[in-house]
Amino acid sequence: MATPLVSIISINYNQASVTCEMVASLRQLTYPAVEVIVVDNASPTDDPGVIAEQFPEVQLIRSDKNLGFAGGNNLGIKQAKGKYILFLNNDTEVDPGFLEPLVALFENNLEAGIASPKIIFHGTDDIIQYAGSLGINTWTGRSVTVGHLEPDHGQHNVSGPTKLADGAAMMVPRRVIDEVGLMPEVYFLYYEELDYCEIIKRWGYTCHYVAESTIYHKESMSVGKSSVMKTYYMNRNRLLFIRRNFTGWSFWTSTCVFLLAALPKKAVSFSWRSEWSHLRALGRGLWWNLQNLGTPTATS
Repeated sequence: MATPLVSIISINYNQASVTCEMVASLRQLTYPAVEVIVVDNASPTDDPGVIAEQFPEVQLIRSDKNLGFAGGNNLGIKQAKGKYILFLNNDTEVDPGFLEPLVALFENNLEAGIASPKIIFHGTDDIIQYAGSLGINTWTGRSVTVGHLEPDHGQHNVSGPTKLADGAAMMVPRRVIDEVGLMPEVYFLYYEELDYCEIIKRWGYTCHYVAESTIYHKESMSVGKSSVMKTYYMNRNRLLFIRRNFTGWSFWTSTCVFLLAALPKKAVSFSWRSEWSHLRALGRGLWWNLQNLGTPTATS
């Protein structure tokens, strides 16, 4: 039986050296059928050409504008030839055997539509970032992650269905993408992978956590752990996700908690620390939602 091709798609933005570290780890893979596609999202100062120079096996796609996380991945999908598409953050490194368990899941379960491996914070003593998900808390609009910040002692070594995948590494069969469509580009950055999970599940597929597969994540390297861009998109898109995916009481409770509690709390915190650019980012995120109330929902 032929080994199915896996297309690994990763987005680069002004981080060629970080992306090269990721690709170097992919060279150690034990899975034999892989193509690596790196989409450069119009890096303004850091030349991505070094990626292809050091790793000629990489298909480097240069976008003429920054398409965001979803848009960049969608550009890569159009180039990909694999039976399975793996979306992998450029600030990760992988265990050499991480692909085999993911592929085995989809080969043996036609109802599986999306899956993520165990994710460990890079450079730590096996501190877990992701070991499955309990889904979005309908009161807060936040994702509840299993195992987050726990030392990995094997307590989450059982694979199975889970509520949400993790955007740092998630695999989707090409046939599922052809059926449900591409990633929603309205988010640009943050929450798009959660929305994509909900879309895939609404089409009748299941989401899975694959404990036998492991990657290591250098979190928040692309935009910075406390960047103004992160403040803007995390808060703009939290409300957008609620609008697109919640209905009834879930919609009203999560919206009210966000607008009447979470947003004011952050505004006071930024004001107290005189972080006026972050405060303005909160306002711009709320204003964007008010201006785009007609944005189609994922459920419509």
